[in-house]
Amino acid sequence: MVETEHHHHHHQAPPNLAPPPPLGSARGTVYPPQEQLLQLHYCIHSNPSWVQTVVLAFQHYIVMLGTTVMIASVLVPRMGGGPGDKARVIQSLLFMSGINTLLQTWFGTRLPTVMGPSFAYVISVLSIINDLSDSDFTNEHERFSHTMRAIQGSLIISSFVNIILGYSNAWGNLTRFFSPVVLVPAVCVVGLGLFSRGFPQLGNCVEIGLPMLILLVVSQQYLQHIHPIARPMLERYALLVCTALVWAFAAILTVAGAYNNVKQQTKLSCRTDRSFLMSSASWIKIPYPFQWGTPIFRASHVFGMMGAALVSSAESTGTFYAAARLAGATSPPGHVLSRSIGLQGIGQLLEGIFGAAAGTTASVENVGLLGLTRVGSRRVVQISTAFMIFFSIFGKFGAFFASIPLPIFAAIYCILYGIVAAIGISFIQFTNNNSMRNIYILGISLFLGISIPQYFITNTDGAGHGPVRTNGGWFNDILNTIFSSPPTVALTVGTILDNTLEARHTVEERGLPWLIPFHHRKGDSRNEEFYSYPLRINEYIPTRFL
Repeated sequence: MVETEHHHHHHQAPPNLAPPPPLGSARGTVYPPQEQLLQLHYCIHSNPSWVQTVVLAFQHYIVMLGTTVMIASVLVPRMGGGPGDKARVIQSLLFMSGINTLLQTWFGTRLPTVMGPSFAYVISVLSIINDLSDSDFTNEHERFSHTMRAIQGSLIISSFVNIILGYSNAWGNLTRFFSPVVLVPAVCVVGLGLFSRGFPQLGNCVEIGLPMLILLVVSQQYLQHIHPIARPMLERYALLVCTALVWAFAAILTVAGAYNNVKQQTKLSCRTDRSFLMSSASWIKIPYPFQWGTPIFRASHVFGMMGAALVSSAESTGTFYAAARLAGATSPPGHVLSRSIGLQGIGQLLEGIFGAAAGTTASVENVGLLGLTRVGSRRVVQISTAFMIFFSIFGKFGAFFASIPLPIFAAIYCILYGIVAAIGISFIQFTNNNSMRNIYILGISLFLGISIPQYFITNTDGAGHGPVRTNGGWFNDILNTIFSSPPTVALTVGTILDNTLEARHTVEERGLPWLIPFHHRKGDSRNEEFYSYPLRINEYIPTRFL
């Protein structure tokens, strides 16, 4: 009896159990990938009220001013220029940033990106300065003018690299090799690669920089929960308020004599009157073509600048992908990136003509500001160009804001560069992030993107000579410039690995089904909405330039 019962039980069909739920859903919500960020207050074509637009635009101007002053502070003294020359260089850089930003937001990517002077050009410019330092000049001002003319000539010729890359559509075709696996390290390193302009700069004057960093985080993130009205106000304008408070604190310390008996480096970083910009800036000065004299063209100078032009294309491309995400737009199509790089070349040509000390790229800190304020409006950035152009012409007013101590800017950049880096990480949601192949590519691209440039930068001496030292000076300049750029290294390593390691069998894993529709003009209906030209200009321009 027992035996039959046992036998019967053995042949019983198992109950029809449902498969266990996926681990993620069993433990809480699973968040699906989002092509557009939904937590923005204003996206690319929605606009705040005019009063808010003007205040937010002024905030963009203040944020881009830091890099402009840093670049002028590094280059002008080495050229032999005095405070008056430095004020004029800042004015020229601001003026050209305003013009280029307008061009990009109207006819380039149409994204809310500020075009600001780039550190990518510093190595090439230092090489030119070093090359001319042995020449005989009657005084330092003559050496400064001669160097500026040499920089002008190099900018003019090297601008054709970007113009040709862009308007031949070569850059757009190259972007088709980018998958989300490549975009993660490329965009990430656009932010992380600027780490030396964060806390290391802040550390030059901790008593000003650290209060700024803590105050900005506390007021912008924690105090906004005090009252419903406080939330939008602090979220959008905390940066301006904190800058004003800490700047006033720095002015009090300066007047009280706190920096009278400190070393020169601390004085330069902490004092609000450190640079004599106010006294040496002119009331009204309009930058005009060839203001330093006739450009000087030398092949050895031009090649290094060509490397910088190539680097600026890679850096801007990473920044444009981050900007598109923070403006609530879809990823920029290849033809849009192509025309923007072409237009960046035209901008560089204008910079050479108007006598700027460096070329421009898309400003990383201003893209971070889109994320901090959650306002991705194109109009805000277009209005900010009015401040850039106004303060570049009325020099005394511009010099007033340019005297904000650099550690205050460094504190702001600690947050803004971090936001851009995090946006890079967000592209991983479109890939299979459990794939060991993807993990391998991401890890190597990210690490080498930071490690190789660090090696090149630490082994570059004060005269601008990097680790590559062959008999061809122009060859050295090109390679030293390219390998000193984190986004360029990350983009190169990532693209090569992603397109050669089992590329055909892993199309889904790489996230290409998500990205491919955005590569083509008609691939996604939203491409037209975000990236088409204004005012029916499309009808008058050949299709290949659209």
